[in-house]
Amino acid sequence: MTPAHCTQTRLWLSNIVLSVLVLLLTGCAQSQEHWNGKNISGLMPDLEFSLTDETGNTVTEADSAGQVRLLFFGFTSCPDVCPTTLSNLSKAVRQMPEELQKDVTTFFVSVDPERDTPERLRNYVSFFGERVAGVTGDEPALRKLAKRYRTTFGYEEPDAFGNYEVSHSAAVYVFDGAGNVRLLFRSDLTAEMISKDLTALVREQKS
Repeated sequence: MTPAHCTQTRLWLSNIVLSVLVLLLTGCAQSQEHWNGKNISGLMPDLEFSLTDETGNTVTEADSAGQVRLLFFGFTSCPDVCPTTLSNLSKAVRQMPEELQKDVTTFFVSVDPERDTPERLRNYVSFFGERVAGVTGDEPALRKLAKRYRTTFGYEEPDAFGNYEVSHSAAVYVFDGAGNVRLLFRSDLTAEMISKDLTALVREQKS
């Protein structure tokens, strides 16, 4: 094969690759255009967990089957991200049509089991309405769950009083009633934008 032929072949292949990428990106844009959150359908595993709820009992994803579920990792001593996010999610649910609100549950997964006892979780999530459920588990179980959804968390060094911060993601994962991952809510979304997405998901599974 001559150098000129090689150059023509590489150019042809480059054009093919570019065309495929354009088609893929166009398809992604079209599939996401009616969502405010990022469409991650098929990019992560289905919802699956076994944790301890606010009453000290084991809870799994099967207990809320049929509902749109939101998964958010945090901890009750979080000074800003957690209360801001939970307040925004709760506001979004309240802005949904009243008859659809019962079809949405937010799972606040505490990654600080050392301090976040079931009682403390119960008192904390009660500030954000009845559609928020607090859950936690031992560290290995929490690590496994975080890894499943490609995130992580970490503990800072405690101060002289034993207090410490916990680093974690601000992302909110959204699953439909069948447990399929659907959306990722970022921190820049307003309650109105989130409410529209949740309303659309609930209506989709009711149609």
